[in-house]
Parts: sequence; structure tokens; C-alpha cells
Amino acid sequence: MATSPENQMKKHVVVGITGASGSLYALTFLRWLVDNGYAVDAIASETGKQVFEYETGVNFSVRGITDKEGLLTIHDNNNLFSPLSSGSHTFDSAVLIPCSMGTMGRVASASGSKLIERIADVALKERRRLVIVPRETPLNKLHLQNMLALSSAGAVILPAMPGFYQRPGTIEDIVKSIVSKVLDAIHIPNDLSMRWGE
Repeated sequence: MATSPENQMKKHVVVGITGASGSLYALTFLRWLVDNGYAVDAIASETGKQVFEYETGVNFSVRGITDKEGLLTIHDNNNLFSPLSSGSHTFDSAVLIPCSMGTMGRVASASGSKLIERIADVALKERRRLVIVPRETPLNKLHLQNMLALSSAGAVILPAMPGFYQRPGTIEDIVKSIVSKVLDAIHIPNDLSMRWGE
């Protein structure tokens, strides 16, 4: 189900990519947003960039990710002078995909010193949608406490736990099922994955 171009351009999504495994989720998410006309700001931590390029074989750059111009902007995670670090700069939602446990801990304690963590803090304080996609297992008590703290503060915790009722036949099918749930969580209509009963 697609939205009109007018509605698509109203959505502005910030995507943070950290050093957890699961970069294919981030790449698929970024490409879907850009291909469907959404404005996207992307930031990768240093380790996130390394893992992204290792796992996907794609250079973490605008040209590496998409051949469409004008919708994707990449920011330096060390640049806290970025407009994104201010609550006065508007965006609709922020998604950390994948989110490492270290990043989650810093966001949960509001003690981050990088742009990704600051954006998550801004999303929470400005009551904007924040979706966190952790990709770690098993989880210890501190991980769970951080998830509970973030959920209590208004974040959506959306672990990369694919369902199998759709009978996925490929890794791409599995990835799309999670990306579809993330899009649902930020209220963007999509038909990336079959829904129960369809």
C-alpha cells in the first residue's frame, strides 16, 4: 500500500546505525525509504560503518546506498553541531537499526556524547517517535533494564525477531519482515511483508 508523494515528503526519518550485527536491516530500511520518496538523514558510528560495509559489501555513502539524489543525507557521528542535535530541528521519527547494547545503555542513561545518542535523546524529550532495533542475544539483566527504561520513556523496543508464519524462503524475506514492522512502528504504510490473514 503506497502513500501519495505529498504525504511521503512530509515524513522525515533519522536513521542511526551502530556496531551491532544486522546491517542488512539498515540497508534495506534506508533503500526502501529513499525509493519511496522519504527524506532520510543517516548516521553510522565508526564501528557501525565498519560492520555495515563488512556485512553488506556496500560503501556507507550516499552513492553506495542509492542512485536517487536529494533524499538521503549522511552525517558525521562526531558532529554535535549538526542541526539534528537540536530539538528545534524537526524530524518525524528516529530509528536505531541495528542498535548495539552499548548505544542503548548510553541512550537509556542520557549520557551519550555522539550524534546518534543525541538524536535519540532529542526524540525522547521532544516526544517524537524513537524505535530501537536491538540485535543481540542472549540478553543480560542490564540489557533488559535499559530496554525497560527506554520503553518507559516512550521508545519502541523492536528486537530483530522475525516471524515465520509467512514461510520466508530467503534471507531477504526475513529482513523485509523486520523492516516492515519498523515502518509500521513509525506509521509508514508499506506492503513489504505478508500480514497474517492475507
